[in-house]
Amino acid sequence: MSKIKMVGLDLDGTLLNDRKELTAYARDVICRALDAGVTVLVATGRPITGIPKELKEIPGMRYAVTANGGRILDMQYQKILYENLVPYEDAIRVVKIFEEYDTMREIYFDGQGYVQADELAKIDRYILSKPMADYIRNTRIVVPNLWEKIIEMDGHGMDKVHALFANTEEQKAAAKRIEDCADSLSISSSLGRNLEINAKGVNKGAGLLRLGELLKIKAEEIMACGDGSNDLEMIRMAGVGVAMENGTNEVKNAADYITESNEEDGAAKAIEKIANNNGVDYRAFISELKYRRMFFIE
Repeated sequence: MSKIKMVGLDLDGTLLNDRKELTAYARDVICRALDAGVTVLVATGRPITGIPKELKEIPGMRYAVTANGGRILDMQYQKILYENLVPYEDAIRVVKIFEEYDTMREIYFDGQGYVQADELAKIDRYILSKPMADYIRNTRIVVPNLWEKIIEMDGHGMDKVHALFANTEEQKAAAKRIEDCADSLSISSSLGRNLEINAKGVNKGAGLLRLGELLKIKAEEIMACGDGSNDLEMIRMAGVGVAMENGTNEVKNAADYITESNEEDGAAKAIEKIANNNGVDYRAFISELKYRRMFFIE
C-alpha cells in the first residue's frame, strides 16, 4: 500500500480562507501531519516574502515551492534548492506588453515582489478582494518607477512577471501576444483577471516533483491541493490531486478528489482523510470517490 509522504498546498483559495487567514484547525492538521513524518509545504505563486509568518514558523515546515515553481527553498537553512528564472530580455518584452493595457504590473526578483507606486495606488481597480489587495500592499516593495528597478537588475533573470488587469478582454489579448512572441515562457492565472509569467517548463507540479526527487519521494507519494489554473499541473502530476470545491471546473475535472471549499477548511480535511490516515489504502479510497462522483452517489 502506498503512503502519502509529501503534501503541497496552494495558499490563496486553498489553504487560506477568503480573509487570507490560516485557521487554528488547519494549523493543527498540518502539525499532526508533520509530526507523523509527512513533508508538508506551501506550493504557491507568491514569493517567499508573501508566505504568512504563521506558516513559516510552524515547526517542521521546512520547504516552499514559490513563484509557481520558479524558486524552491529550504526555509530552515535559507537555501535555494532550485531556481528557473524568466530570462531578462523576455521579462522586458512581457512588461512592455503589459504596459500597453490597463494593468498593475509586478516583477518578482530574488524572492521579493516590486510594484510601481502609482499603479499600486489604484489596486482596487484591478482586484475586488480587499484581503488580497491588502496582502499585496503589505508585502511588496514600492518603487517610483518599475523600469528603473528593471534596469538596476542589469540582466538578471526574474522569478516571475505578474500583472493584474482591469478587464478580462485585455487579459486574453495580452496572453495571446505573449504566447505568440515568446516560446521560452509559461503562462498561468490564479485570480481571474491576472497573468503570471514564468520561465518555460516552470509550474507547481514540476516543482513538487523536483523537490520529491531531492527528498527521495516518488510522485505517487505526493498529494497536492489547489483551486486555480496555476495549480492545474500539480493536480495532474501528483499521485493524489485534490481540487477545492471553490476551484475552477478545469481543476476539478483533473482532480482525483474534490474536497470542501477554502472557507470550510477543505484542504485540511483532505489531509486528514488521505495523508493523516495511514491505515487506509488511499488508492482504493480515491477509486471509490471517483465511482461515487460518476454515478452521483452520496
